[in-house]
Amino acid sequence: MRNLLQTTAIFLVVTLAIQVFPVTRDNPPVAGAVAAPPPVAATLRRACFNCHSNETVWPWYSRVAPTSWFVANDVHQGREHLNFSTWMSLTPAEQQKRLRKIADVVEKGAMPPGIYTPFHQEARLSLEDITTVAEWARASAK
Repeated sequence: MRNLLQTTAIFLVVTLAIQVFPVTRDNPPVAGAVAAPPPVAATLRRACFNCHSNETVWPWYSRVAPTSWFVANDVHQGREHLNFSTWMSLTPAEQQKRLRKIADVVEKGAMPPGIYTPFHQEARLSLEDITTVAEWARASAK
C-alpha cells in the first residue's frame, strides 16, 4: 500500500511539473487558401484542416502535457508537409505535386491517419469522400 501511495505521489508531481513546459499552439493568418468546389472544400475542412491549415481547432487535451507535446508536433509537421492556408504561396509546379500526393494518400487510406480518426469521427472519409477528393486533386493537377 505504501508503494502505491509513493508511486501515485510521484506520478502526480511529475504530471504537474511537466505542465510548465509550454508548446506552441498557434494559428498563423491564412495567406491564400486552396480553391476547391464546395463538396471538396467541406471534406478538406472537416477531415484535413486540423493538421493541414492555420485554422486548427485545438482540443482541450492539447493543453495538457505530455499529450500537448504530441498534438502540437503532429500539427506543426502536418503544416510543414501540406498547409492549405498557404496554398497560394506555392508555385504551380509545387501545387501540382501536392495535389497528386493528396490523391495518392487519400486513395491509399494513409490520410487521415488511423491514430487520429478514432478520436475525431468527423475526419473519417467515406468512399464517396475519397473519390471526390481524389478526382478533384487529379483533375486540378493537370
